Amino acid sequence: MTLTSMLGLCTRRERFLTRGLQVALLLLAAGGVATGRLGITANAVLALGVTLLPAVLRREYGYVVDARLVLWITIAICLHSLGALGPYRWYPWYDEITHTVSGALVAGVGYATLRAFEEHSPDITVPDSFRGFFVVIFVLAFGVSWEVFEFTAVVLAQAIGTDAPVAVFGIEDIVTDMVANMAGGIVVALWGTRYFRGLAGFLRTRLDASCSGDSQQR
Repeated sequence: MTLTSMLGLCTRRERFLTRGLQVALLLLAAGGVATGRLGITANAVLALGVTLLPAVLRREYGYVVDARLVLWITIAICLHSLGALGPYRWYPWYDEITHTVSGALVAGVGYATLRAFEEHSPDITVPDSFRGFFVVIFVLAFGVSWEVFEFTAVVLAQAIGTDAPVAVFGIEDIVTDMVANMAGGIVVALWGTRYFRGLAGFLRTRLDASCSGDSQQR
């Protein structure tokens, strides 16, 4: 039994919720423009762009992303964008939830990538016990890169005198973020890999096609 089935969410409802959250991001971007808060606008526009990636994959490659995964992506992005309005500062637990949800998503992408390379190349064999370890390390490495991005974005925003699309709250906050990211990675490693099997198959197909094209050119 999956979480969406426990909540009584069918594919139609999942897509409806996804569209509603995308509209919320669009309104958030418009509100940022109207109030002159360009950092909020940039955040919302970038987030909306990420939620549209599944549609791009469907149009360009014919790959239909699972509606549950699309909703997951959209929720993770919306939590981050809405947090910039104040919840990050008002509620200490909000940041932990956001990073756990997004960390789990990043961990799933890492798992799908690893499986794609495994299935693509017979020379790559990864023990089952190592896959979980790789997923957690992958999300931690991404978390470090994200923290560097946040710090850089804040410094650049201060230099040009505008609002930053993200916020940095100090070393303690960074440590908490990393712990939340790791928690999300562990959840996916133990129970959530099935949500990313379709993505792994798509990535493997793209790898096979890329290598086949290179061979023909030679």
